[in-house]
Amino acid sequence: MSDMNATPSAAVADQDLQFWMKEDHHPANGTLLGFWIYLMSDCLIFACLFATYGVLGRSYAGGPSGADLFELPLVAINTTMLLLSSITYGFAVLEMQKNRKGTMMAWLVVTGLFGATFLGIELYEFANLIHEGAGPQRSAFLSSFFTLVGTHGLHVTFGIIWLITLLFQVGRFGLTPANKRRIMCLSMFWHFLDVVWIGVFTFVYLMGVLP
Repeated sequence: MSDMNATPSAAVADQDLQFWMKEDHHPANGTLLGFWIYLMSDCLIFACLFATYGVLGRSYAGGPSGADLFELPLVAINTTMLLLSSITYGFAVLEMQKNRKGTMMAWLVVTGLFGATFLGIELYEFANLIHEGAGPQRSAFLSSFFTLVGTHGLHVTFGIIWLITLLFQVGRFGLTPANKRRIMCLSMFWHFLDVVWIGVFTFVYLMGVLP
């Protein structure tokens, strides 16, 4: 009886596997399109944060204003770090297109160092503000400031983690098509953060020091 039950199973196992879809399951440019959609959702998040700051940016509650707190020379240095990181990432993409793995990884390391410097300066600024009693709980202005700038800083942190992960993947597997797609996605993300920071620098810091 057991032999009779086993016979159909053996016959099924011997049959050739059939697939209805024989083409590549990953559509061309599908990843980049999906990432563009993600970036648009991120645009909405930052648009809401900018709008919140625009409403609350003058609500000092008797506390210090941006003109009292912001150190423009330090912020200018920080902005330069992020702008330089975008330039070096562009060099990395150019080297990737020429299949120069070593040089591309070197430019990515330089990009990560610029990004880490940007984060270090931002954390230093936050620590100084909190030490002076100008923490996020002090006023609506400071709450919206810390939320907007801090959210951008978190994005840069995630970008650096992603960059380090990519360095390990490229080092192990090389410039495969999948890794090239990931590098291009991170490039879009990194340049997006650069554009957002220009908005922060102009709308928050430059306008914040005006009387």
